[in-house]
Amino acid sequence: MNEIYTTAPQQPPLVTPDSVELPEAGCRTLGNGVRIYTLDSDDFEVVRMTLVVRAGTSMQTKPFSASATANMLSEGSATLSAQQIAERLDYYGSWFDVNIDRDYVYISFCSLTKFFAPTSEVAEQIILYPAFPEREVAAYCAKRRQQLAVERRKVDTIAREAFARAAFGEHHPYGISSDERLYDDLRRDDLVDLYRRLYVAENCFVVCSGRIDDEVLSIVGRIAGSIPSSAVVPQPAFPPCRTLHRLHVEHKPAVQSAIRIGRLLFDRRHEDFVGMQVVATALGGYFGSRLMQNLRARNGYTYGVMAAMVNFDREGYLAIATQVASEHTDDALSEIYAEIERLRTEPMPEQELQLVKNMMIGEMLRILDGPFGIADVTIENILCGMGNDATTRAVERILATTPDDVLRLARMYLDRSDLIETVVG
Repeated sequence: MNEIYTTAPQQPPLVTPDSVELPEAGCRTLGNGVRIYTLDSDDFEVVRMTLVVRAGTSMQTKPFSASATANMLSEGSATLSAQQIAERLDYYGSWFDVNIDRDYVYISFCSLTKFFAPTSEVAEQIILYPAFPEREVAAYCAKRRQQLAVERRKVDTIAREAFARAAFGEHHPYGISSDERLYDDLRRDDLVDLYRRLYVAENCFVVCSGRIDDEVLSIVGRIAGSIPSSAVVPQPAFPPCRTLHRLHVEHKPAVQSAIRIGRLLFDRRHEDFVGMQVVATALGGYFGSRLMQNLRARNGYTYGVMAAMVNFDREGYLAIATQVASEHTDDALSEIYAEIERLRTEPMPEQELQLVKNMMIGEMLRILDGPFGIADVTIENILCGMGNDATTRAVERILATTPDDVLRLARMYLDRSDLIETVVG
């Protein structure tokens, strides 16, 4: 006879850590000036090497050359074809990835520690000896032109680019949206020139994480130490931002409107950045946020809405983004501004603020679960000129935030006259 349990299961108590401690990365500087940061973890039999190069789109002198250079690194080298590169990485179960943003390129190789040596042979070819084959460059440009043309038919893409233009100005490196037809003017020589100017020792660093033995350190040092030096590293001058506070773009085929609201603020080094992260999270940083409860749960205007602080090398901004049915555009805008104004006029209940803090700390712990997540956070801290104790201080600031702090920050930075509004639809 089966026993019947009438006692309801008990949920374990929710515990929010008082602090988050990150190990400081070891650091050594090679003869050519490249810094190697190491985060050793014997609990995992894997290792990842990430080369960070200040070669993002804001550094290019010809449209699309930065992303093309980064994405073409693995399309053939001095001794290996693109197919051979892919086959060798696949044979050892190794992983290769390239990401690019406005400021930096991130080139990562990951493998089991025991297979790092053969993986590094491929990494060396990709990093030090890319060939940028003429035929592959032409094929890449034709493909990317078509993909971008398709993307720019979507209101979300149009709105993202429109917000950048409105925030920074159409000629600012963070605001430029180049015509996709300019891919037709991109040549192999443009990629070679950018690679030679920017992929130099003075313009990069390496972060290595996982199970790092002496062999791994020796290999990483050999590859990084072979990156050529340059007498001059370009430091492009950025023009002043020219902000346009209201930009509506008509897109007749659309059945939805894409909305972007926000404003220029500051980067992670500012004393109020963490506090504004709390404000952004409360607005639209998790599923139960105020904008989600309003626009989705109560009114059914959208499936999702987000709000976040965005950090660039030279700027930072707050952004709110959503898509709504075209007939609800004005209503959605009114509700977004109403929620912003409520943050500026009413103290946030302690219970809600505690939930926001729990969500932020929980997300941070999720990111830091493993050596590669710790490495990603370490890279972000290095780029901001900080040590990993910056993460500990950020957690302390989150936990110390009060309803009065939220009210003060919202009043200071979310005045409607300062906000940028872009709508496409």
